[in-house]
Amino acid sequence: MTQQYLAGELSMILAQLCAASSDRHVCRWASRLRRAAETEPIEELGTIVERALGVTDRLCWSSLTHGDLTAFERQARLGAELREFGLCARLLDGVPADDGRAGDPGETGD
Repeated sequence: MTQQYLAGELSMILAQLCAASSDRHVCRWASRLRRAAETEPIEELGTIVERALGVTDRLCWSSLTHGDLTAFERQARLGAELREFGLCARLLDGVPADDGRAGDPGETGD
């Protein structure tokens, strides 16, 4: 993937995160992260994804606390998309579940 593609895709996901929140403070955070994704060096994208996942987690918990299941579902979907993007772009540590190397957690390899 090209650097411009990575920054653009992350920016788009962050814009959707802002739209999925009715909290203007969260939208401001998402906008700052979006601007960072578009302007910071490519080496910083992993950190931006991690911060965005933290914002998404807080958003999801807030929606659950307020009983807004529709918002929670939308935000959780974006969080999953953000995580998958980070893993596939190799911006996050970990192995995507569909990689074929992720086994049963109880598996010992024997």
